[in-house]
Amino acid sequence: MLQIKQLTIRHKKDYRILLENFNLCINPRDKCALIGEEGNGKSTLLKLIFNPEMAEEYVEYEGEILRSGERFGYLPQELPKLQRKDTIYEYLTATDRFYDWDPRDLAQLCAKIGFPTERLYSEEPLGALSGGEKIKVQLIRLLVDEPTMLLLDEPSNDLDIETLLWLEEFIRTSEIPILYISHDETLLERTANRIVHIEQLRRKTTPRCTVTYADYQSYITNRSQQFEKQEQEAKNERRAYDKQQEKFRRIQQKVEHQQNAISRQDPHTAALLKKTMHRIKAYESRFEKDFEDMTEMPEYEEAMFTKFGNQTAIPNGKVVLDFTLDALRVPTGENAPESVVLARDIHLFIQGPAHICITGKNGCGKTTLMRILAKELLQRTDIKAAYMPQNYEELLDLEQTPVEFLSDGSKESISAMRTYLGSMKFTADEMMHPMRELSGGQRAKIMLLYLDTSGCDVLLLDEPSRNFSPLSNPVIRRMLADYQGAIISVSHDRKYIAEVCDQIYELTADGLIIPSLA
Repeated sequence: MLQIKQLTIRHKKDYRILLENFNLCINPRDKCALIGEEGNGKSTLLKLIFNPEMAEEYVEYEGEILRSGERFGYLPQELPKLQRKDTIYEYLTATDRFYDWDPRDLAQLCAKIGFPTERLYSEEPLGALSGGEKIKVQLIRLLVDEPTMLLLDEPSNDLDIETLLWLEEFIRTSEIPILYISHDETLLERTANRIVHIEQLRRKTTPRCTVTYADYQSYITNRSQQFEKQEQEAKNERRAYDKQQEKFRRIQQKVEHQQNAISRQDPHTAALLKKTMHRIKAYESRFEKDFEDMTEMPEYEEAMFTKFGNQTAIPNGKVVLDFTLDALRVPTGENAPESVVLARDIHLFIQGPAHICITGKNGCGKTTLMRILAKELLQRTDIKAAYMPQNYEELLDLEQTPVEFLSDGSKESISAMRTYLGSMKFTADEMMHPMRELSGGQRAKIMLLYLDTSGCDVLLLDEPSRNFSPLSNPVIRRMLADYQGAIISVSHDRKYIAEVCDQIYELTADGLIIPSLA
């Protein structure tokens, strides 16, 4: 059993409190989803539970984390750089339990996850795998280690639809408790039986945490209804209070007028008016008490506000891409001259302002294809394209601050970027933090601002919804759906595909096809 008592977490650099006096007890078979906006401390909490040393560089904490002999399996949001150099076999055999598994059971596990058994013994470096393949290998190692509790940070990142369905079923039916973070609203809706909602109110100065036994949709619906009811009650009470106050003011003014007009030769009436004024003052005190006891207006976490303010609409029918590739090849290793063909006879014709999505199984070459398309489109002069890679480090220097990355160094540019970052809920301190200290979701926001400020009319997006919170993702989807330029994307996010994309392609060994169920 995992038990957390009176846990308070503070950021070392700006002393911002992420969690305050937080209590949580994880029971057997709990499927507990951690939700909240980017940078609110969700990943930090998982790290502290698993190994406090992982977070001690940037946060300090007090309170108790009682693990009661639990053997944790931890899936990080990003595979550590040092482990990316390991081969698949080296990574898996780092746990001695790998050798204890019956080969048939291991093969069954690989089949469920959709990873070829023979590749378990491969000399392929983890860094050469696709994002989804990395997740699959990590999940295999976690499950081989037979943990008593799982801590999963964005386990659905980059997984293909088939594996996503397996993951949903695995989480939902698992006999062991699972504490997890996910941006995937569909996964949350289908798996969570408990919600921990971490918020930062009043411009990230006041933490709030809500813990409840409920499925995700029920929690969101009930919370919305509760806040609406509370807001209506508060408004009704304030209207009634204002009416009473206005009536009171009229009576007070009338008595004051009578006191000023009364003759000194009428002491009896003067005494009566004085008593009346005493009663009025007593009423005033009661009004003040009534105000204190009124229903409070509900406090919402400040919402992220963003839209493409610098976009250029692309003419209807303009040819954005007429692309042909005989063979999609990837190297067999990081330094290997040999390559393997993943797909043949690829053709993609796009006219503006189409929004297309490319899907396909993990390892089929989607990210490789996107890099090739980006290289071609970024060189074009008749369009202005911008690229958001799956791995943000392809563009981000994590030692830079967000302001340094986004601005050109001039006062005007710095001021503008601060305003943009503020609309994305960055505090003044966070704007000046090195990006390595920021969450994956915050880095995703920076990438989004990078796209916006480029003034582009074509977007290339590799898993654009990854790392955004389930509360931010609806905002992102609306923004992209309203985008007047062309979008070429890779995604397995089912809500993104349904709400943003008007054409779906599947990358197969035989090229790009239109799925029959699209």
